[in-house]
Amino acid sequence: MNQERLHSFTLADTFREHRRNYPDRLATVDIEMSLTWPQLDDRINQLSSALTQAGVGQGDVILWLGQNSFRIVECLGAAAKLGAVCCIANWRQSADETAFVLQDSQPSVVIWQEEEVGDTIRGARDSASLGSAIWLQHDAQDTGSDSSGSLSYEAFLASGELVDPQDRPIAVQAGAEDPVLMLYTAAFTGTPNGALLSHNALLIQSLMMANLQRIDASYRYLNSGPLFHVATLMTTLATLVMAGTNLFLPRVEAESVCRLIQDQGCTGAFLMGPTIDQILEFNAADQNGDSPYDLSTLRSFRGKPEWNAMITVDDSPWAVKPAGFGQTEVMGMLTFNAVGGDCVGSAGRASPMVRVRILDPDGQEVASGETGEIVAAGPQVMSAYCNHPEETQRRQAGGWHHTNDLGRRELDGSLSFVGPKGRLIKSAAENIYPAEVEAALNSQDAVRESAVIGIADPTWGQSVCAIVVLNDGAEITEAELIESVKSRIASYKKPKSIVFRTEPLPRLGWPIDYETLDAEYGGGGYPGSG
Repeated sequence: MNQERLHSFTLADTFREHRRNYPDRLATVDIEMSLTWPQLDDRINQLSSALTQAGVGQGDVILWLGQNSFRIVECLGAAAKLGAVCCIANWRQSADETAFVLQDSQPSVVIWQEEEVGDTIRGARDSASLGSAIWLQHDAQDTGSDSSGSLSYEAFLASGELVDPQDRPIAVQAGAEDPVLMLYTAAFTGTPNGALLSHNALLIQSLMMANLQRIDASYRYLNSGPLFHVATLMTTLATLVMAGTNLFLPRVEAESVCRLIQDQGCTGAFLMGPTIDQILEFNAADQNGDSPYDLSTLRSFRGKPEWNAMITVDDSPWAVKPAGFGQTEVMGMLTFNAVGGDCVGSAGRASPMVRVRILDPDGQEVASGETGEIVAAGPQVMSAYCNHPEETQRRQAGGWHHTNDLGRRELDGSLSFVGPKGRLIKSAAENIYPAEVEAALNSQDAVRESAVIGIADPTWGQSVCAIVVLNDGAEITEAELIESVKSRIASYKKPKSIVFRTEPLPRLGWPIDYETLDAEYGGGGYPGSG
């Protein structure tokens, strides 16, 4: 081992060490096959070898376009060993959205699925320009290639040698700070960006989640949520890092979930409210008090009494005080409600391995109690946006990752999330964030929704104007609403005028269409808008 490797540890090393430490333990369970840690690592080595023979190497993107499968772990492991990047994309997207991801990420390999999404992916492939990308169908039933040149994943993998890339004459050694995973951000406006996340980011966040969720080598996690979403993937990776067992379902159905929980003794699962309701209906006890399936091994959040009776109520720190503040670009969570005990802030306290500040528009840290942009630094922060250097530079200005979200540090050191940053209103020398004013407005029982814009003011440059939609039958005067806002935030931030609107606010999908409101109500003159 050379000196450079002496103090290094990457996700690739996780697989190498688990095969030594847990030779008989199951790493993954799928409807197709179950794999021990040595068997999984063998397949990762074979895939790595086949990819190397095909010319895939350092920095290349391996794109996954399919439902949940143990093969996602194989792709991630191969990327880790080759210094490549595994991108898990949203298989539920339209053909146009998928074509954007193909064009934007420029993958060297696309691993796709025929069942349910084949037509969409073919449509996206026809409209995207990818050059010589290798296409592998992971659910192919034969071992050949189709008319479009797509190969069988299993046949491709079998062509590789059982040799770890580090043992080859020209060894590939990824660094802990090199990217290994890419996840696309939500596209609230415009298009999404592929956030490149390092080995360090994955490993550190995994250890944190394992601590808070009480995950160890005995943990058996049912991957029943979308793995293209960081909220699901965090627990998958924590289970992997701690040598637990990851079980995979391509789609969520109440009977399949119940059967796997009982037969495999699942201790964790990603289950949303609608799925839990379906399970409650399907697994309801009969007149003798017996349910079709025993779900008692599952540690889950407290819910309805009948749900609590079915499962083991989770008392881990994460279950008692879940969530915090985070985003894809920081590998999930930046702050945790479960860290540091009771606090005033709505988003808890920062993870131990990150630096968090609240900055004003000039990049200066604001005092406790003041609102500013949440910025972060540390090994969890993304390396860059894939193929978008200008946006990367903008979001990493001043040596900080700018979250584009507003927050406030409370007097006890904890953090509160205020809202999306959006545009800034400048009234005289004061900076006013619309999201903060909107939060104060929306806290009123009479208010259904609100939007804040800046309008020209001959004295102050801009003044705050609020467009408000009231709940049906609700009544409140302009003066009453302004006074209520004044009691919640600094007086200079309160609206100077309020327009009551009967129609819903215009939107661009989910976000409010502020430009339309500016045009309708005379907004404009925002700092930096030219």
